[in-house]
Amino acid sequence: MRYAIAAALVASTAFAAPAFAQDIDPTFTGPRVAVLGGYDGIKPGSSEDIEGVDQTVDGFLYGVEAGYDFGFGGAVVGVEAELTDSTGKVETNRVNPNTFGFGEVSTGRDIYLGARVGAQVTPGTLVYAKGGYTNARLNLLGGDGTNIRDENYELDGWRLGAGVERAIGTNAFAKVEYRYSNYESANFEFADGGTTPNFDVDTDRHQVVAGLGWRF
Repeated sequence: MRYAIAAALVASTAFAAPAFAQDIDPTFTGPRVAVLGGYDGIKPGSSEDIEGVDQTVDGFLYGVEAGYDFGFGGAVVGVEAELTDSTGKVETNRVNPNTFGFGEVSTGRDIYLGARVGAQVTPGTLVYAKGGYTNARLNLLGGDGTNIRDENYELDGWRLGAGVERAIGTNAFAKVEYRYSNYESANFEFADGGTTPNFDVDTDRHQVVAGLGWRF
């Protein structure tokens, strides 16, 4: 009888071990959400910048993302959406109030829709590249001492990036990534809801972002 019990214990351990290994060896598949934070810098592109002058608007990026990943062996393909904002701001003040006594440009919300492709380089580490569409907003505020103008500058463009994601336990994960965005089209949106036709721009954006998330 004791040999039968011992055999049953060995068999149950043999079946449980692969299941336990699967629990601590995530496959980076399924739905996920994360909170994001990091560096954000936006500036005129190479065709618009002033040589020798740093025109970068620096700020702290914060926001959320959601995505879904599909696993194919050691490879991962996923789709994702992101909504972020930034604290970047530039202010100007002039002595003569008749020539725009103040002005402000601040970075606003940014919407990103894209995809990523990665490889599981270790049981808990994913290296990936990403790309997609981004729509960003700059908030413009100016006045001449009497009148104030409040406008939004809408930017359309594309984003490329790369990152590393690391599993923490069974469901949690942390990641860090670099992203470059280029905006090639824009319009002005006025406070009364009116907009201008789209026009060409050249605006660059560099971001270094960390994320902490949960996979379901």
